[in-house]
Amino acid sequence: MRSWEELENACMNCYKCPLAQTRTNVVIGDGNRKSKIMFIGEGPGQQEDLQGKPFVGPAGQLLDKMLSSIGLDRSKVYIANIVKCRPPYNRDPEKTEQEACINFLRYQFLLIRPKILVCLGRIAAQAIISPDFRITKSRGIWYNRKNCDIIATYHPSALLRDESKMHPAHIDFQSIQQKYNELEQTNEQ
Repeated sequence: MRSWEELENACMNCYKCPLAQTRTNVVIGDGNRKSKIMFIGEGPGQQEDLQGKPFVGPAGQLLDKMLSSIGLDRSKVYIANIVKCRPPYNRDPEKTEQEACINFLRYQFLLIRPKILVCLGRIAAQAIISPDFRITKSRGIWYNRKNCDIIATYHPSALLRDESKMHPAHIDFQSIQQKYNELEQTNEQ
């Protein structure tokens, strides 16, 4: 796949896993396709499935506030998920579902070529950083792979369930802001 059109067509016609049978919409991604920063969640929830866009429910509203707190918004970032179809009852996407979808995310990454990748939650971090990644232990740590800086932080839905994680997530977002500002300064020189 060499274009957004090819990627979108492939996603819309995908039936590699059972999630395709229950989806309302395929949720490919949203935001600036030329962004230097990409946020990855685990999968669409109910509102995302209905609207066909990632992070539009309560967790998405919180993500928007967190982005705003570091001077970003959806016009400056790209947001996607590991799986493109909603798992029933918002359960975690199963390994086979993630494996069926991961190449779509890889193509998105190749089309965008971000310099910063933010994994939102354990599922995204395990798919992108390491299968044994522990979000409470390793969130906030920067990794570098293929000229891309990668960090994991709590998923916004986890923050809605447990406000004690809000402060560590805020620290992570400050680190993301610093890395993004460094990148912007490098581009200006």
